[in-house]
Amino acid sequence: MQAVDVALRYASAGEPVLHDFNLSLHAGETVSILGPSGVGKSSLLRVLAGLMPPTSGTVQVHGGLLGSTHPRVAMAFQDPSLLPWLSLERNVAFGLDFKHQPQLSSADRRARVDAAIEEVGLGHARRFYPDQLSGGMAQRAALARCLARTPEILLLDEPFGALDEVTREEMQHLLLKVVRDYRTAAVLITHDIDEALLLSDRIILLGGAPARPVADWTIDLPKPRDEFVAELGAIRIDILKALKGASRRN
Repeated sequence: MQAVDVALRYASAGEPVLHDFNLSLHAGETVSILGPSGVGKSSLLRVLAGLMPPTSGTVQVHGGLLGSTHPRVAMAFQDPSLLPWLSLERNVAFGLDFKHQPQLSSADRRARVDAAIEEVGLGHARRFYPDQLSGGMAQRAALARCLARTPEILLLDEPFGALDEVTREEMQHLLLKVVRDYRTAAVLITHDIDEALLLSDRIILLGGAPARPVADWTIDLPKPRDEFVAELGAIRIDILKALKGASRRN
């Protein structure tokens, strides 16, 4: 995926939300987007997902302009948004038959769903309904729904924000595994600096009004990074200072 000079405003006469955003995203790479609340992080992610067009600039996938949702771009939100009348495995399969998705045989569809459910460790719960799932299990199911599409690009809008600390850590390690196993590229919106440091190859800070990249960091440490406390600590201080500066500008 490549975003070039992306800008966004919600109405022709409205205030601009985003300006001059550029991003080149590569297979197996995770990029985190940080920024003050209300700066436009979720709006940016919707543009990258093809859910809303940029006012100016372009988003490209495989060199082609992204004009709407793309079959190889999947998005997960903080709310798992599982359909309560469908079992877990049917929730994971939901959307595979949509018109913009590649047509699959029944066998291929089943194989994709089975692989996605096993990847997130929910093989034992495939017949469960959403009201039988814990918060962590529901988020795993939502991630499996994305994986069933075999995405090349995974967009994540604070998917772990509502989870307790232990479950959140489990989901962070699961995301590392998914990116490694599927070689997908990931863009993660988060308010948690530590989460960004643990998961990301690059971190981009949005600030200003309209929002634009005001700082970025490359994290060149092997994953998982639980043991690199000292190395990450200095970067964390730098990010926190920059985030406070970005907050004052909004």
